[in-house]
Amino acid sequence: MRRALAGIALAVTSMVALSFLIPLALLVREQARDRVTTAAEQRASALSPVLALTTRRADVQQAVAELGSSDQLVVRLPDGGFVGTPHAPESALDRAVRGRETLAVDTDDGWVYLQPVVLRGDRVAVVEAYVPAADLTRGVAASWGVMALLALGLVGGSVLVADRLGARVVRSSRGLKRASLALGSGNLDVRVEPDGPPELQEAGVAFNSMADRVVDLLAVERELVADLSHRLRTPLTALYLEADRMGATPSARRVTEAAGQLESELDAIIAAARTPLASVRPGGPAAGAGKPCDVAEVVAMRLDFWSVLAGQQGRAYQRSLTPRPAPVAFPEDDLAAVVDALIGNVFRHTPQGTAFVVRVEREGGHVFLTVDDAGPGVADPEAALTRGVSVGGSTGLGLEWGAGAPRGAGGKGPHPGPRGGGPGVRVSFALAGAREGAQR
Repeated sequence: MRRALAGIALAVTSMVALSFLIPLALLVREQARDRVTTAAEQRASALSPVLALTTRRADVQQAVAELGSSDQLVVRLPDGGFVGTPHAPESALDRAVRGRETLAVDTDDGWVYLQPVVLRGDRVAVVEAYVPAADLTRGVAASWGVMALLALGLVGGSVLVADRLGARVVRSSRGLKRASLALGSGNLDVRVEPDGPPELQEAGVAFNSMADRVVDLLAVERELVADLSHRLRTPLTALYLEADRMGATPSARRVTEAAGQLESELDAIIAAARTPLASVRPGGPAAGAGKPCDVAEVVAMRLDFWSVLAGQQGRAYQRSLTPRPAPVAFPEDDLAAVVDALIGNVFRHTPQGTAFVVRVEREGGHVFLTVDDAGPGVADPEAALTRGVSVGGSTGLGLEWGAGAPRGAGGKGPHPGPRGGGPGVRVSFALAGAREGAQR
């Protein structure tokens, strides 16, 4: 932008300067020529009274010496002799004598002025005033140099002013850009100092107001999450009491385990909600961090958990887990939550008795987790990944959360299969070693 403004100032100022300089330079040259030619004409006219009184060579030489040098002021006497050295062409002299007309002639050496003087007896003398070519342009080059320096100063000054103005605008816009990128990356403390033109100052003030509003909204949202999590502790306590009344039965044990897991998740949510906003970054503190875990091991563990419910609902299921190690740089709890979200969707959105298959495959530098079912499929796969959109009347967060979480491990979110069968939901994770090598 600075370069563009400087270029515009250079072009505009140069055109303005040239539009004035070219006519002014021509005028200066004409004025210099007019000055010396007028002086030569005046000297020639001053000899006319002398010639009217006398044409003696000695008298004429004395008059020429008083008015100028013999090189620039020459008299052609009526008898054809010359006082001084003539510079005019013979044809011009003959024309001035015969035609008795005043002539101004440009020659290779300069400029010649011929003024005839008619004497008694119809005799004609001619006064020649000569101006060398150097005198015609004397002082013109110096004047042009001064004008050129003034023009350069004007152009340079305008470019400098435009560059300074452009630098101020660019500095302000770049500061606003850096602050926007920092805010987008999760730095909620970033603010800008309004600077530059009024429009950019207003934009800076608006950005600061927006950032303050974002911080306020996030704080309110996190408080709501924490409060709602606290409110869930009441039904959890009821579950624990109900499990105690059920005694030492397998069902009571499963209820206690599920309630304990739910309580751990609530504690994690409350802790995350209480974390200062300045320390929170997109993707959460656990995204891409934590101790690597094996996808096949976590899937096997969660399948054991869901197998009890599958047996109660008459769901046949199969597992196909790669025997090769499948470590990913993803926290085990988060990976378990992704597996639960995908398998839980099968139980929530397909009729009881619908079979499903869970596969873990390792290909290249990625691990693929696929959950297939014998259900009708998803009518709109793209809409199923949108937050708040559900394919079966739920909150619509399962697939959307499962789409965002694996990206922290260098993978891709789930892709639900279309209606009518085919692949169910597939999630990919980058192998821990492959991801670290790519980052290097």
